[in-house]
Amino acid sequence: MSLHALVNNPLQGTLISPFLSDLSWCSRSSVVPLPSSLKPWGLAQDSQAFLAGSVQVLGPISNSEGDLLFLLDSSASVSHYEFSRVKDFVWDLLQPFTFGPRDVQTSIIHISTTPTMEFPFDQYLTSSTLKKAIGATQQLMGDTNTGKALSYAKEKLFSREAGARPDVPKVLVWVTDGFSSDDISEPTRLLKDMGVTVFIVSTGRGNFMELSAAASQPSEKHLHFVDVDDLPIISQELRDGILDVIRANRLHATDVTSSSFRLMWPKLLSQESGYYTLEYTPVADVGRKRTQQVSGAVTSLVLSDLEPETTYEVALIPESNVHYFPPQTTRVTTLAGDDPWLLPEPNAMKLKLTSHSYLFAILPEEISPVQVLISESGPRSFHVSWAPLLDSVLSYRVLYGPLPGNAVTELQVDGSHNSTVVEQLAPNTTYLVTVTAIYKSGKEKSLSAKACTQEGERGSTLRCPQRVACA
Repeated sequence: MSLHALVNNPLQGTLISPFLSDLSWCSRSSVVPLPSSLKPWGLAQDSQAFLAGSVQVLGPISNSEGDLLFLLDSSASVSHYEFSRVKDFVWDLLQPFTFGPRDVQTSIIHISTTPTMEFPFDQYLTSSTLKKAIGATQQLMGDTNTGKALSYAKEKLFSREAGARPDVPKVLVWVTDGFSSDDISEPTRLLKDMGVTVFIVSTGRGNFMELSAAASQPSEKHLHFVDVDDLPIISQELRDGILDVIRANRLHATDVTSSSFRLMWPKLLSQESGYYTLEYTPVADVGRKRTQQVSGAVTSLVLSDLEPETTYEVALIPESNVHYFPPQTTRVTTLAGDDPWLLPEPNAMKLKLTSHSYLFAILPEEISPVQVLISESGPRSFHVSWAPLLDSVLSYRVLYGPLPGNAVTELQVDGSHNSTVVEQLAPNTTYLVTVTAIYKSGKEKSLSAKACTQEGERGSTLRCPQRVACA
């Protein structure tokens, strides 16, 4: 299903994110016109180019060393069809790499009720065995406890016991439908503090601001929104981003903001064998050079209190009492001082969709809903809640129906309430739920989520559909 069709479908047009859900509305009422050089929905054109076979086939990639972890949403919020497409995407992304103890190693964690490791980093070290392992990976279903899975990755997986190597770059690729039952902000911050580079691929309705904060910076390089059937479009761009990390055997910078960046370098020293002298200087003002001493056991450091839009010359000088190591240098330019997503034009935002940028107006007032939560799921009912609750909303319309299928039931909820219970449902069935806010001004804003009822009585033969049909 193309992004254009998804956004313009009245029931399913809000699955991608709170921002994407209003693309068709924004394009009609925007105070910032789209440039004539940008054709709307270029993403669909790129998809046609891919299907036509115009994507370059890569040869083997060598001279790369890193531990690459995939965090896959294996919960009941993802259909079996979507999960199979994600597995194809993972192999497509990995296929050109060379695998081995001195090359790339990879592992998979399932996001479910309890995080589960599919295989450790050092189990499959050839392309043929890895391809079979990915193909044999089975969806676990359960809840979408992403925060738990991220914490599990930090505490267990990036360790020697899981086959990870201590002195190589580490990359996490999180593929999500955009929904999480628990907090992700703290575990992603801790992972990034460990020096892990976080890429996020959202195929669903994810909260843009939350995912943007969770990804490594700049987010426009590390965060992708794409329909599950168009995942191959971003393979090359995402692979190039990963290569930028794992091919960096020298001093380099990540997580660049307007006032800080993180420096990373290979392990050259130990705490016993020496230390590093770190020097960083604004290129335009060499008299403001700053120097600090860093332990020989450290391979990552955040420099803060920097000037925006300033290029810094950085030198890392190993001071060893055992061997001579030449200094390593790099240049890093901080971002602009304002929010990098905001433009000088009032009420305008730049939104990156895969490889294209678009301009849209933003409503000056708050909007609702920006979040829909499914909870207390039983065989015949579940609880639906949404936020925020605004005085400008007259009422809410809740539409729900089984997937696949065209049957839709409607509930009306007063604007002073932000939840309802949906009842008389079929057990073990996937439903699409759409909450629409009807404003006093006459405008409407919708957001959708998927829910799965619990199994019914023992011996029930009903099953959740294997594919969510988005027609």
